[in-house]
Amino acid sequence: MKRIHRLMTGFLAFGLFVSAGALASEDEPMITAWGKQISEAQPWQEYPRPQLRRDHWINLNGFWQYAVVSRSSGEPGEWNGEIRVPFAIESELSGVGERITNGQALWYQRDFDVSLSGKRALLHFEAVDYACKVWVNDQFVGSHRGGNLPFSFDVTEAATNGTNTVTVRVIDDTDAADRYQLRGKQTRNNEGIWYTPVSGIWQTVWLELVPQSYVANLELVAESDGTLRVVSDIRHPKQNQRLEVAVSLRGEEVARKSSMQSDLTLQLKTPELWSPDSPVLYDVAVNLYQGDTLVDSVKSYTGFRTLGTTTDKAGNLRFTLNGDVIFHWGTLDQGWWPDGLLTPPSDDAMVSDIRFLKDAGFNMIRKHKKVENRRYYYHTDRLGMLVWQDHVSGGVDSHGDKAEWPFWYEASKSYENRVDAHNVEADWPDWAHEQFMRELGMMVDTLYSHPSLVMWTTFNERWGQHRTMDVGEFVLQRDPTRYLNIASGGNFFPIGHVADAHHYPEPVFRFDESLYDPYIKVIGEFGGHGWAVPGHEWAPRGARFAYGDMPDSLAEFKERYRRSINTLGELKRKGIAAGVYTQTSDVETELNGILTYDREVQKLSPEELVRIHKEAGLTQ
Repeated sequence: MKRIHRLMTGFLAFGLFVSAGALASEDEPMITAWGKQISEAQPWQEYPRPQLRRDHWINLNGFWQYAVVSRSSGEPGEWNGEIRVPFAIESELSGVGERITNGQALWYQRDFDVSLSGKRALLHFEAVDYACKVWVNDQFVGSHRGGNLPFSFDVTEAATNGTNTVTVRVIDDTDAADRYQLRGKQTRNNEGIWYTPVSGIWQTVWLELVPQSYVANLELVAESDGTLRVVSDIRHPKQNQRLEVAVSLRGEEVARKSSMQSDLTLQLKTPELWSPDSPVLYDVAVNLYQGDTLVDSVKSYTGFRTLGTTTDKAGNLRFTLNGDVIFHWGTLDQGWWPDGLLTPPSDDAMVSDIRFLKDAGFNMIRKHKKVENRRYYYHTDRLGMLVWQDHVSGGVDSHGDKAEWPFWYEASKSYENRVDAHNVEADWPDWAHEQFMRELGMMVDTLYSHPSLVMWTTFNERWGQHRTMDVGEFVLQRDPTRYLNIASGGNFFPIGHVADAHHYPEPVFRFDESLYDPYIKVIGEFGGHGWAVPGHEWAPRGARFAYGDMPDSLAEFKERYRRSINTLGELKRKGIAAGVYTQTSDVETELNGILTYDREVQKLSPEELVRIHKEAGLTQ
């Protein structure tokens, strides 16, 4: 046996590996129930952008031609076969299940039919990992760098009425040549807490026909006092255009306003407020007029809620939602699937995880080192789950290079004494930092209007932590409406709203450190108790990872969970304002989930979890 030690905010955490590890399962591939249902169907047919909807769009998911060739080669002379989009080439649901190397390029191609009818054609990619170039009818239409967020190209000049051909070239270095690439949990040497690489198209591809002048984006901020600010991004604007915004609830209009400006504010008298207990969403319709002629029409939604803080009788800061104290209680959620990897096998599968956590008495999800597709946040909005959103990490070497892993900050040292200490922060070159910031800004902008999203986490532990104060100031200016957790379990810097400790398996916090007093104190990770369910392991003859040794029985696993939750309950009474249990599901050889990786077995039922959480005083 090999015991792994990880330092977390000055605390010691233990992880146990059994055997030397596994790069992939040597057994039959693990396919979820949802994955089995899409074997012949076209996947992911749902509208991909719920907060800016139009009636007419073309889904380009399904089978594309693909080829893997040397990067030095041009477009492939022949294709290897078919790949199912939007699943990454490494996944089983792609129909390929193979990895690409750093010297290779992955090519895609498919035809689509369209009638332009005087419209502009926008080609949308919800996510492509990592860098891609795109052609339509052999005409280059654009490129994109960054594997986690949506982007689009105006392909009007390249498209024609009738049949068109789209071609995509992708390269993905993951953790090798471009070592600063933001990749989260992906690594070529996947074992333990590190998972299979994901390359190529891994979210929905779609085509949208829009007017010559159109609404490209909406920013919605709805406060609990009934104030709704709507900021519209109008592309190709014309003179004398006006916006009209109508707000309705359950089909009944409650507010309407017109303006010649793209930024307008509406006021509702007595809004029904959004919360996990009552996730009320208002419909928002935005119409663009040229004189009396309707030019463009989009539909959206919002939830009225206000985030804040208050101080309890002991002087500890607490989270508030709409003026009421709320304990943020959730799981660390990796968002990985055995058959789709980063891509859930279906919308229903994704919703199943959220519903399970909701039924189990959690009111929050910490989305860990991954940005989900935009439908995910629509579901957390409508179901009522707070979301802490991590930025996707990257760096020189996820397995220990000092440029990626600066020394842990010892809480006993003052901030002033450590700012010049060697390796307190990683030293990133300007070009890598600029890409980091570009993707961070895109993430904030993309998810800005979701009421369920309440916290940004810029760094996890010390993974790629660099220029911390500059990064924090950027987020606070970009989005002053949410909490900032500058470094979850990492090198603490005095910026943002949260002081976050990680400790496995039992939660621990150093209350005696006065440095943390001006901040909301949270346990950003703890637990990680493992239990291997026979017949539901991704690699049954490979590695097994958990924080601590494996229990001898399911009963012992449940007792360990109960003990950790009771400890968190004690910390809550001492001033802790949030807790994050690791984790929602097993992932590959990491077997510390409440659910198995295939989601077929609940190691603890929702009823058991609700009872344990109530007994510990975490919930009512």
